[in-house]
Amino acid sequence: MKFKYIYTLLTLILALFCVTAGAQNKSKAKAKKPAAKVTSKRPAKANATQQKANAKNLGEAAAKVKVDTTKKTGQAAGGSLSQEIVVTTAYKPVLADAVKIRINPDLDDKTPFKAPLTYTPIDKRLELNTDIKRMDPMKRPAERDSDLTNNYIKAGLGNLKTTFGEAYFNNGRDEALQVGGYLKHFAQAGSILDQNSAKEQVGVFGKSIGEVNSVSGRIDYNYSSNYFYGFDPSKVRPVNLQANKQHFSTIGAEGELVKNYQDVENDFTYALKLKGYSFRDAYQAKESNVVLSGFLNETIHQFYAGLSGSLDLSTQQDSLYNYNNSLVRLNPYIKFQGDNYKIDAGINIVDQFGYTSSLHIFPAAKLEFQVIPKYVRLFVEAKGDVNKSSLRDFYTANPFLGQDVNIKNSVDQLDVAAGLKGTIAPGLSFKATIFRNMVKDMPLFVSNFDFTKGYNRFQVIYDNGSSRISGLNAELDYKASEDVDIFGRFEYKNYQMATVAEPWNLPKYKITGGTALHINDKIDIKGTLLIRSSTLDPYPAVAGNPAPSRISAFADISGSVDYKVTKQISVFVNVNNLLDGTNQTWLYYPDYGFNIFGGVGFAF
Repeated sequence: MKFKYIYTLLTLILALFCVTAGAQNKSKAKAKKPAAKVTSKRPAKANATQQKANAKNLGEAAAKVKVDTTKKTGQAAGGSLSQEIVVTTAYKPVLADAVKIRINPDLDDKTPFKAPLTYTPIDKRLELNTDIKRMDPMKRPAERDSDLTNNYIKAGLGNLKTTFGEAYFNNGRDEALQVGGYLKHFAQAGSILDQNSAKEQVGVFGKSIGEVNSVSGRIDYNYSSNYFYGFDPSKVRPVNLQANKQHFSTIGAEGELVKNYQDVENDFTYALKLKGYSFRDAYQAKESNVVLSGFLNETIHQFYAGLSGSLDLSTQQDSLYNYNNSLVRLNPYIKFQGDNYKIDAGINIVDQFGYTSSLHIFPAAKLEFQVIPKYVRLFVEAKGDVNKSSLRDFYTANPFLGQDVNIKNSVDQLDVAAGLKGTIAPGLSFKATIFRNMVKDMPLFVSNFDFTKGYNRFQVIYDNGSSRISGLNAELDYKASEDVDIFGRFEYKNYQMATVAEPWNLPKYKITGGTALHINDKIDIKGTLLIRSSTLDPYPAVAGNPAPSRISAFADISGSVDYKVTKQISVFVNVNNLLDGTNQTWLYYPDYGFNIFGGVGFAF
């Protein structure tokens, strides 16, 4: 047995010696391509027997690979025993059954989701809930443009032979251009013989708004007529009463250029206006007037400085005179305005020329101060001016004037006023003023009757001197809502005349008021109230009967109702002198009694 093992050992040593010698004689053998894989055409079976067969086949393939053991070139046969053996073969690892993982992974994510938590502290002051909190204003919803009706016509009839008509025309909604016109007519005949009157008006107007300036203008024509029907009712109507017809016609025009308002600092503003008219009556009275006026104003923060002025040119004529009665006014001023105050300081320079000539300088100052911020303001004012006598103004106030009305300008030497204005409660505003005026050559209307000749006219006289007028004006306006508006005014005047005995035909007090009620979308109601104190007229202040005539106090109530049948059609009713009083504004000229008229309106 020992020889057997010795023989086997010698055989292995000899084999290793031969392999080393061959490798030294030859260069390193190139690695041969790996043997092609041996694949079985039969489908593999996942069992232990098949795996063992595959392993055996791989071992046999590895044994067949040739190994080059030739000695390296250039070495002697008896060289070193160190040899390099290169084994070239295909490596394919084989895993045992014990290391294979046959458990499929669980793809369901079962990790619970936890939302991140953030904490923000609230910075809020603790408030007491016992106090009334201020309510934040609510934003108004966008307004929807209503369907406008650009044109309107009204016509009506009534007792006292009343005829009424109005018409208005307009080009419609246009922010840059407005053009329109109007027509008016109203006529009545009272119960007294020759108590007739009529008024007609026609006019056109236009306004263009540009980027910097706005231009507006109008042309109108007015015509009115009446009869001289007045006489002493305690006596028989005079047979020779001159109940002639009187009429007045006026054609006028006006144009204005104004710089548009801009909410910028230190703005420079200006305006220029030119207007005029031509007036005449049924006889020989005529008057022409042209007025050019304007102003320049520079704003510097809360400081205003400017100059306003006018050139007033007039000619007045009748059967006994032909006057040029003109005025030039200049009013330089400065203004200061703050949150609680407003100060206007300036002078009014007036030069009258024509049939008379004089130069006057008057104060033009006003101060306003907030006594109770946002509610009550105190104001004080001092001013003066020249009041030009105008035939048109005289005949408009008293259409029963005779011919050759006396022309003389009066002068407001100093008008001083002080008062309060503001808001008492929501919707309730007021203004109360006490004043004292000094007027030189104050005009008065007095009767100039001579019924023996059938003459029943009035005339104008002047209080030659300085008359003093002191009094109180109070205004109140209560707007309870958009549907209810109530307003009123009280005027009281105390006259201290210079040369005449009484303030002829001037009432000491007058109360006016009214209301406007919007019942619903279809009904509107309006009402007015007038209360006037008694007045005095010098007639018949003659020898033996010096007592003047007294015109009694009176009250007049009027009202109107409008009812919209549709958006285009409406009906209306107007009622005047509801108390049916025999009111007299002028001596022996009673006003119209109770009268009512109504009609239909159409909008398109």
